[in-house]
Amino acid sequence: MGSVLVAHSGGGDSTFLLKAAVDVLGDQAIAVTATSPIRPARELDAARELAALLGARHLTFESDELADPDFVANSPERCYVCKRRLMSGLLALAGDHGVDWVAEGSVTDDEAERRPGMEAVNELGVRSPLLEAGLAKADVRKLSRAAGLPTWDAPPSPCLVTRLPYGTAITIGALRRIEQAEDALREIGVASSRVRVHGDVARIEVSREDEPTLLRESNREAVAARLRELGFSYVSLDLEGYRSGSMDERLEREARH
Repeated sequence: MGSVLVAHSGGGDSTFLLKAAVDVLGDQAIAVTATSPIRPARELDAARELAALLGARHLTFESDELADPDFVANSPERCYVCKRRLMSGLLALAGDHGVDWVAEGSVTDDEAERRPGMEAVNELGVRSPLLEAGLAKADVRKLSRAAGLPTWDAPPSPCLVTRLPYGTAITIGALRRIEQAEDALREIGVASSRVRVHGDVARIEVSREDEPTLLRESNREAVAARLRELGFSYVSLDLEGYRSGSMDERLEREARH
């Protein structure tokens, strides 16, 4: 590619992509991380540390999705609106720095899920090298582990908006409450979790491996108390466990009928 701006969230896929870019292009590979209320604040710190570990120059970009009424309305196409805004900004940033390409870290697994954002990626000519190479998440984990990357087993970390049902207006207050609720789970040692919000109900999804930790009496009481402090009237555990894209399940059922 000659030179590339890598959209780097600090997650497993984008970190492996950044390593590959640095290995091939050296200082012609630049990492850029979007800052926005829709992403947990801790992700920016992690992205900075990983870019430094890999020896990559690191930039930040304020994506400011909440300034877009179409995004705030939270329709089923919100990811398209978000990704188009983000990638358009990154393309402009690449132009400012004389960089030839913008690349992002989608993998083949992403084609199997509902991903309106990929339409924007393709429309704008942003490259997806891992997807182009036919790599799945399992491949990236294996290659990352072999390369000694600390993100080889990092859990997925989509934006906080995915915890809200479509049609629920996206606000900074709602996003901060979700972030703090998931921080409460992380503090008791639950690695993979989502706090899905349905009005004043918090629906907690955790992996099967993490269920015993959450259900330990002291932990269960601490999490429930913290979420009540955050304004939830009811705190529930989803018996189906953690699963990616659970907020899309209703759309999928409606499409089948």
